[in-house]
Amino acid sequence: MWISTRKTAWLLAACILWVVPAWAQQARVYVSSQAGDRLTPKPTLRFQTRRRGSAALMFTVDESARYQRIDGFGASFLESGSLTLNTLEPAAQEKVLKALFDPETGAGFSAMKTVLAGTDEMPAGPWYTYDDTPGDIGMEHFSIRRDLGPAGLITYIKRARQYGNFKLQAPMDFPPDWMLMEVGKQPDGRAALNVDTKYYDALALYYLRYLQEYEKNGVFIDYLSLFNERYTKITYPQIRDLLKEHVGPLFARNHVRTQIQFREASTRAEAGKEYPTVLDDPGARKYVGSLAYHGYDFKNFEAIAELHRRYPNLPLWMTEICWVKLPVYEFSDGDYWGNQIVSDLEAGASAWIYWNMILNDHGGPWLVSVIHGDPDPNIQHPVVIINPATQEVTYTGLYYYLAHFSKFVRPGSVRIATRGSAEGIRCLAFKGAKGEVVAELLNSRKSDAPVTLGWHGREISLNLPAISISTITWNPQEKARD
Repeated sequence: MWISTRKTAWLLAACILWVVPAWAQQARVYVSSQAGDRLTPKPTLRFQTRRRGSAALMFTVDESARYQRIDGFGASFLESGSLTLNTLEPAAQEKVLKALFDPETGAGFSAMKTVLAGTDEMPAGPWYTYDDTPGDIGMEHFSIRRDLGPAGLITYIKRARQYGNFKLQAPMDFPPDWMLMEVGKQPDGRAALNVDTKYYDALALYYLRYLQEYEKNGVFIDYLSLFNERYTKITYPQIRDLLKEHVGPLFARNHVRTQIQFREASTRAEAGKEYPTVLDDPGARKYVGSLAYHGYDFKNFEAIAELHRRYPNLPLWMTEICWVKLPVYEFSDGDYWGNQIVSDLEAGASAWIYWNMILNDHGGPWLVSVIHGDPDPNIQHPVVIINPATQEVTYTGLYYYLAHFSKFVRPGSVRIATRGSAEGIRCLAFKGAKGEVVAELLNSRKSDAPVTLGWHGREISLNLPAISISTITWNPQEKARD
């Protein structure tokens, strides 16, 4: 009897092992390409028994190796985008927002950036902060009134939230000018400005009031970044002390749920070199919820991979990158950004955020404030281009590459391993919260590329069009339909 039971159990296990891969026979395919596809659904493919001797390039998905959790993909809420969006007719405005945030019919952006008051892309009025009353250390005159206006950030964020959910991250370029002191001259002759240490408590309160006032008005900030790049010439040791002795304790006493990102370095190399100054101090480290960095070196991904190895429990967010040039209409430009996304994800990033989400056809508008480092002109390339004169809306190549990730690789997904490599072809894979598997394949070649994608000893064959991104998704728990 014991032998029979044992044999039955063995046969049952064998059947289960056989049946599970068989359920994953169907894979859905979506393609965007230079040839004209735009998130185009293709005929469903079936996983077949692996063939030998195929000339196609081979990539294999291995879900036994798991890496970082994904928080999302998106761009930034800025007055420049809101002003530009508002030049469209009302129905057209809503169509754009739906294309960006609806997870079913649009890109489903899921990780977004906003800002604390004045930056170069906040041109709805003059430079401002939330408390421009000199010496107001108690924040008696603190106000977010501008952000509640027709082009304001809160208005913009709430409009987007009608179509989808997303996490919000917010950095500050400068605190109120009265908190600053001159610490020298910059190469261009402008004053180098730093926070006067006597205002550290006032600055901590400024951050707190920002979070509180936004939440009172229906917007919760998930991550607060104390300083954006090197606009304020505060050093990393000074940030460490500000965090552990002022901001962190104040937030703890007030039970703040927002997590802190202490700085956004301009480059990956700077982040890799400087962040340990803060993170290796236990008193500061305990207040850090995740790490934000920018990609303006457009390389040095190994610096991010090293940060991920050194601080594996801190999610990494790439929170800003863009082209400083006229808007690019060619779809092929998206391939560059697709490769940036893949490289950051391979390095361990959990979120990837572009800078300008919407701009006009001249790459504007922008704010000019020389003392704050905001020049004229300041032409930039966005995710979506709107021509106010013709009412034409252009979804760029960048939009489609971002959309392939944001739409299909949803928050809570985990990056899993892929095996195989080929020049000009890249493959990443993810396991979703509901068990779905998503593979993203980039073809940067100027010609089509036949590939096979393997999983659990089976494979599908597909053709990657020249200059394209293809999403292949399947659910192992879902039975194939005949």
